[in-house]
Amino acid sequence: MKLSSLLGSLAKELTGNDSVEITGVTCDSRSVKPGMLFFALPGATVDGHRFIPAAVTAGAAAVVLEDTASAPQEVPWISVTDARSAMAITAAEFYGKPTVDLPLIGITGTNGKTTTSYLVESILAAAGTPAAVLGTISYRFGETTIEASHTTPESTELQAAFRKLADAGARAFVMEVSSHALEQKRVDGCYFDVGIFSNLTRDHLDYHKTMESYLESKQRLFEDLLRPDTLKPRRRAAVNMDDEYGVRIAGRAACEVITYGVDFQGDVHAVDVQSSVNGISGRLVTPYGAIAFSSRLLGRFNLYNILAAASAGVALELPLEAIKSGIEGHTTVPGRMERVENTQGVTLLVDYAHTGDALENVLSTLQELATARIITVFGCGGDRDTGKRPIMGRIAASMSDLAIVTSDNPRTENPLTILGQVRAGILPLGFREYTPEDAVGGFPEKGFVMLENRAEAIRLAVRAAKPGDIILLAGKGHEDYQIIGTTKHHFDDREEARRAFEEISR
Repeated sequence: MKLSSLLGSLAKELTGNDSVEITGVTCDSRSVKPGMLFFALPGATVDGHRFIPAAVTAGAAAVVLEDTASAPQEVPWISVTDARSAMAITAAEFYGKPTVDLPLIGITGTNGKTTTSYLVESILAAAGTPAAVLGTISYRFGETTIEASHTTPESTELQAAFRKLADAGARAFVMEVSSHALEQKRVDGCYFDVGIFSNLTRDHLDYHKTMESYLESKQRLFEDLLRPDTLKPRRRAAVNMDDEYGVRIAGRAACEVITYGVDFQGDVHAVDVQSSVNGISGRLVTPYGAIAFSSRLLGRFNLYNILAAASAGVALELPLEAIKSGIEGHTTVPGRMERVENTQGVTLLVDYAHTGDALENVLSTLQELATARIITVFGCGGDRDTGKRPIMGRIAASMSDLAIVTSDNPRTENPLTILGQVRAGILPLGFREYTPEDAVGGFPEKGFVMLENRAEAIRLAVRAAKPGDIILLAGKGHEDYQIIGTTKHHFDDREEARRAFEEISR
């Protein structure tokens, strides 16, 4: 594709020959191959303008930049005011705008995105529309799977993935949209049909600093990227009105809003709801009528996910029967209340809950279902929001019979420092602190254990549990690694739990 046609829609200043052929687009100088267009992105810690000489040496055919003082002499260069947005729009152009002709459903919010994406995928499949899913776990369609580097990848990777998944036969896209991606404009160039807002609770404040800033990043999806235009004149938002931030999202949305809620009687809501260890059932009420449904998912927070997905189905004007069938056909998501089978009579669940709100939601559900004790193993990641650590400690200890505080991904922080900050949230509750040996021998009153090694913490939970107990391994979910320092080590909560059960069965 010629440079002139690739950049045709951008507001820009070009110096040099605009007829050069472009073979690819990237912002990583290490990935540059001959003929590629290199985007120099300003960054918080590293400025991409520094790598322009390396990109040119590697064969870049042209460079897009903001700082003209860094302009190269050897190749054409293009000056823009916002290189990130320019890259996203250009990447979409280069890959043939794959989301223009296919429905794109974007899901944003702190909790529930992954489960909701699987539910929407199931509903679309029931309606005869095979969908690709791009999310925290992977970007996938049928036999095609692309490893997920981030919840929402860089725009060049994202548009390449859309193209690959569409070529594999996908006829719709369901995508988790992170706040980082919205703020960093990775999803500019995506043509959304439906945007879902699930909720907003404390998370990523190491990056956003304030809840207002966090909200503003989410708002971009509904205020900017869902604005109807000639390519997609009918765009809709599905918004959780039980969430205080959802009310604000809905008030500023640039498109039609379909409301939902468990307490709020929105356009989509459920009545006659029954919840048990076998799942959730009730009647789904929509603008198109009501229909009975049942699901194997557990708890109130999953009812929100069901309503969110159903609202997306309504926004896409899918048949009620397809919405019902999609909800009932979905069973589990890796690392989301995922059961680890065992012969000890213990219910062990692995869940990704890594925020205070998510942990509270999961434990509230388990309290409703529990017939014996609840043992929770959890930690808080390093180099991330430190303010949530005592909050999560308080929630885990107060809502469990035994909380085992351990490492998550300590990254470059001292794990003991993290554990100490979690412990500070537990101590005011006055619960007993057990040693690991005491916990195995029995914990007659509510209490907690501090145990840095996560594998040992999981073994301790399994050894301390009795038939009928529930063990929750929270925080890592589907992740099969642990980041210590700057190195990823293989670690999977599910594997460790199975190994622990095997040890006590010998």
